[in-house]
Amino acid sequence: MRILVTGGGGFLGRYIVSLLCDQGHQVAILGRSPHPDLEARGVEPFYGDLADRALVETACRKREAVFHVAARAGVWGPWEAYFQANVTGTRNLIHGCRRHGVDFLVYTSTPSVVFDRRPWRDADESLPYGRRWLCHYAHTKAIAEREILASHSPEGLRTLALRPHLIWGVGDPHLVPRVVERARRGRLRIVGRGDNRVDITHVRNAAAAHIDALRALKADRGGGRAYFISQGRPVVLWDWINDLLQRLDIPPVEGRISLPVAYGVGWILEGVYGLFRRHGEPPMTRFVAFELAKDHFFSIGAARNDLGYRPRIETTTGLDELTAHLRGQGTVNSQQWAVKR
Repeated sequence: MRILVTGGGGFLGRYIVSLLCDQGHQVAILGRSPHPDLEARGVEPFYGDLADRALVETACRKREAVFHVAARAGVWGPWEAYFQANVTGTRNLIHGCRRHGVDFLVYTSTPSVVFDRRPWRDADESLPYGRRWLCHYAHTKAIAEREILASHSPEGLRTLALRPHLIWGVGDPHLVPRVVERARRGRLRIVGRGDNRVDITHVRNAAAAHIDALRALKADRGGGRAYFISQGRPVVLWDWINDLLQRLDIPPVEGRISLPVAYGVGWILEGVYGLFRRHGEPPMTRFVAFELAKDHFFSIGAARNDLGYRPRIETTTGLDELTAHLRGQGTVNSQQWAVKR
């Protein structure tokens, strides 16, 4: 098939591109930066911004399927930047798919679209979208997911959304590097009681779920729906973090801070960063305080039944691979890694 992957040079996008290339598909990517290693594999590049409607239309031409992985992530930044990247970019992609008769569109969403400041335990896709947003990422991803699913047409563009939670693995430029760096500097604290359980998703499982989703759409299954994706078994967040740190000979996190205090600190820091327009993300935000302290894990029963999804990489196996890589590199460098099949 002729397939476009937005964000194909990013963390998850690279794994999806690698799987597609291995399967013999003709792959193109759309992103901001050149990736000569992917071009060397025969991947066709389109470089630019998803907000550029003309570019997006060109990239969609003659494609049979699109994986929309690109997004502005993070927990801090101006509304306009998140809206432009996550909503306007998605609208342009829907338009380009319709304009050029693309058959299938798989959207990479996030469980944060149901964020409502409450814990979730083994919840399913019947959850409503969140309302009491504390970060623009979650809010704009929810708007984009709604529009992706609303664009589904059994006789035209068939769409679905995947919600992988806390993606990690070799090549991770966000989650693991931040945790490791803050722990090394002694700036990581357990928020709340420290027994909260959360879903995590190994990057190879997340990538495989996208291939499963395309296969399901081709078989007229799952269209117009969203699916939670994870390892299938939640972890105790702080135990998992300390296991990772122990493997890297970093002292475990032992200091604690209550959720109300962390929330208050986040509220103050958000005000300071906003008032003085400081660059970067505050070390704590209200959204992060909730995410670090509360349970949030979801059933993957629907993904198993409708998409045929199953976790291929167990958590322990993934940790073994990741720590061996980090020890071999001596640092976390997102530009120096290889997908192991």
